[in-house]
Amino acid sequence: MPSGEFRFIDLFAGIGGLRQAFDAIGGECVFTSEWDSYAQKTYAANYRHDLHPLNGDITKVSASEIPEHDVLLAGFPCQPFSIAGVSKKNALGRAHGFEDETQGTLFFDVARIIKAHQPKAFLLENVKNLLSHDRGRTFDVIRRTLTDELGYHIHCRILDARHFVPQSRERIVIVGFREANDFNWESLQLPPKGCRTMKDILHCTDGTEPVIAHDGDRFFDHQLHKVQDKYTLTDKLWQYLQDYAAKHRSKGNGFGFGLVGPDSIARTLSARYYKDGSEILVDQGHGHNPRRLTPRECARLMGFPDDFIIPVSDTRAYKQFGNSVVMPVFREVARRMQPYLYQQAFEPVQQDLWADCGKAVVLQAPAPAYMA
Repeated sequence: MPSGEFRFIDLFAGIGGLRQAFDAIGGECVFTSEWDSYAQKTYAANYRHDLHPLNGDITKVSASEIPEHDVLLAGFPCQPFSIAGVSKKNALGRAHGFEDETQGTLFFDVARIIKAHQPKAFLLENVKNLLSHDRGRTFDVIRRTLTDELGYHIHCRILDARHFVPQSRERIVIVGFREANDFNWESLQLPPKGCRTMKDILHCTDGTEPVIAHDGDRFFDHQLHKVQDKYTLTDKLWQYLQDYAAKHRSKGNGFGFGLVGPDSIARTLSARYYKDGSEILVDQGHGHNPRRLTPRECARLMGFPDDFIIPVSDTRAYKQFGNSVVMPVFREVARRMQPYLYQQAFEPVQQDLWADCGKAVVLQAPAPAYMA
């Protein structure tokens, strides 16, 4: 399919996980906004073939400066709504959700752009906890803004990355259309959960690890067929993590490191992975300390191909992949949306689209009170 079949914009773009999904179905990205300069560097390195000027802080961009587009993509910041983010802000005595003035209100920048341009469709992504935050009131504000105020027909569902990669990572996906149509989630093609395990993303030490030109031996020593030693935990850090886990086990808590092998499914990769790597540590066998994933393995865990360039430091790369989306999940959602992006006139359908959203959520998790 030729590029440019429809035009889309990429807000809170990160390193372009959503963009890759919509590039794959023939879209043309005409506007990008990402405030982090290091993420901009990674984005520019990977989309330079048709790169337009990168915009920074979306709150400082007027809607009139944004080109006309058919689809709006936005993985608006999730820290105000994530379990970890809320816990951290509570501990610091800071507001969260929409009361978080620096991040929580960025949804309304998405809303003002939708209102100004009225694209045919949009796709929004956030953490699963967005549904239950503030007893469902936060999500209800989002729902009412998109439906009652902006007039869009929305469909939402919680999707788990385990259908595509060996990682437990649940995210809420909100798809909206300006006109009613027969879009539903039933025809979404999802492989069985757990069909891929860590052996599919870990470096191969049997001599079959591919040589990636832009990586060289940065992550993997191709002569010795081994991951670089710097990713193995020091004795001091490994002892600390074991003691920390033992302390919490004695209190009946589940906190601690997550050790994986070739047949494992990993925990969620987070932006804090660079600190100690504790949520996903690779078992290297008896007598050897475990190791962190390399940034290339993190890229694979998020569904990015090996030709994806990692031009930043390991610390920045860990943050970027931890903040990104699992690209194959959204490529499949994009494929499901694709038939509705070319129609000039949508076929109206009589259905309760919010009920469709509620049904999908109930299948995945207990519904908030307002959805009962």
